[in-house]
Amino acid sequence: MPWDANSYLKFSDQRTRPSVDLVARIALAAPRSIVDLGCGPGNSTQVLRNRWPAASVFGLDRSEEMIAFAREAYPEQAWTRADIREWSPAGTFDLIFSSSTLQWLDDHRGLVRRLMSFVTAGGGLAFQIPSDAYALVRTYIHEIADDPVWRERMRGPRSALTMESPSFYYDALASQARWIDIWETEYDFVMDGPQDIVDWIASTGLRPFLEELDAREQADFLSRLRARVADGYARRADGRLLFPFRRVFVIAYAEER
Repeated sequence: MPWDANSYLKFSDQRTRPSVDLVARIALAAPRSIVDLGCGPGNSTQVLRNRWPAASVFGLDRSEEMIAFAREAYPEQAWTRADIREWSPAGTFDLIFSSSTLQWLDDHRGLVRRLMSFVTAGGGLAFQIPSDAYALVRTYIHEIADDPVWRERMRGPRSALTMESPSFYYDALASQARWIDIWETEYDFVMDGPQDIVDWIASTGLRPFLEELDAREQADFLSRLRARVADGYARRADGRLLFPFRRVFVIAYAEER
């Protein structure tokens, strides 16, 4: 199932907010070389460019659809299609940045240590991912996925995401960093109704589950999920819903050799 940049950007403000918050806290005055790993349609890359307009910044993503969208939207900027798991740059970067991408990769201990090895002395590795404390909608997805009708096909999707605790990332990076800044933030995104929450997750974390189903099964799965969301998320006084979503933020600063 190809990534759909337009569906992803339906909630562009909410999806970009964690990138803005992460970039604002990075304590690097003037990084010269920056890479945005898992840049998607380029929204997070623009946050980096706005903060450090004099830096050399490029975005990298393995999705052909996302890179094509970024190239069309920002043709004057540098974009590379590549898989983070196989990415091995010729040199180092003052800042390696990733927003809501690393959860799609496994072996996070080895992953973050490898990425840290590509950071210039005195530079930083900064990333954010969803918290390992699942949002309620993800709990519903896993419960629906446990239906015997498709349970066996859902083994892979259940383990498609890797999300570790803040202490895990601290321990993984402590030996390579002079200073590590870690925190969690829970956003309460305002949604018009249950369909918005389903649409949000359908363009990201629900994708692996839907990929295992035919069209009829997908419609059934989504119908069940909408019903659960409608029951589980209370409407506020104005009729809208609050969608709590917790994220883990990590900034590791390399030794100044």
